[in-house]
Amino acid sequence: MKIRALKVSEVNQYLRQAISRDPILNRISVIGELSNLKFHTSGHAYFTLKDGEAKINCVWFNAVEDPTSRTLSEGMQLLCQGGITIYEKEGKYQLSVKLVERIGIGDLAEQFEQLKKKLTGLGYFDSVGKKELPYYPKKVALVTSPTGAVVKDLLVVSGRRNPNIEIIVVPAAVQGVDAPISISNAIERINEMALAEVIILARGGGSIEELWAFNTEIVAKAIFDSRIPVVSAIGHETDFTISDFTADLRAATPSEAAEIVFPSLEQLRELVDRLNQQLSEKMTKRLKDLKMTLSLHNPQREYGKMMSMTLNYHEHMDQLMIRC
Repeated sequence: MKIRALKVSEVNQYLRQAISRDPILNRISVIGELSNLKFHTSGHAYFTLKDGEAKINCVWFNAVEDPTSRTLSEGMQLLCQGGITIYEKEGKYQLSVKLVERIGIGDLAEQFEQLKKKLTGLGYFDSVGKKELPYYPKKVALVTSPTGAVVKDLLVVSGRRNPNIEIIVVPAAVQGVDAPISISNAIERINEMALAEVIILARGGGSIEELWAFNTEIVAKAIFDSRIPVVSAIGHETDFTISDFTADLRAATPSEAAEIVFPSLEQLRELVDRLNQQLSEKMTKRLKDLKMTLSLHNPQREYGKMMSMTLNYHEHMDQLMIRC
């Protein structure tokens, strides 16, 4: 008996129907660590639940209507109730979440808190040790992946604001097991060779696993030991890493880092105009004070005082001569 070949869409439809009839997959509870949380403008939430061996994609429709969604953060341990569904267009299965319950923190979140506590005790985050950024740096070093979108974004912003400042891209791995030592070496090399006056450490958004290199002690130590000010621009506005706390300044995104580090030509023109105005006002006031001082001196009166002093001096000398 010859079996008819199925279209891809037919396979996915069959799987969807089979899963929808499964009593376990329709009402299932899954425990895992929250990762890669993203809220869509529609109000839906997309995230990943994972353990040490695997992960599952999740969608939580109309999540913003549930107050629990506002308390979620990367690394939390969650219990999610819902059903397994298939997104037929992509042929991917996912957990369609109906209810979310927080039950603790995950392994990575616990590691993050432990390292944060340790480095706080060592003074890595103290505001007194933060270095000020130069107002007009001539050279800026960018530590990031040379193939990522960060380089392009920063070049666009810097070119618009001030194309006269030199940008030196120092390549580094920003994800994976080799990333921490790669980032650390890049920062140390910039310091040893005095390549720039400011360092921007940057990477685009990602899950807690993808950003984990910036939550390591070796990277934090390189930032802390750097003689050159470091601006940390990791991920999106809601992402916070150990590098952010250690750096001299944190920017929400790489583009914001460029806005901060590169003074615009318009700002410089305004500064020059303001300084010229201040200088002009000070010179006018100084000249006015000098004129006032000169007006207090009457030449004839001063001459009369000098002649009187001279006559008194001669008279005194004559008396001394008589006595002798």
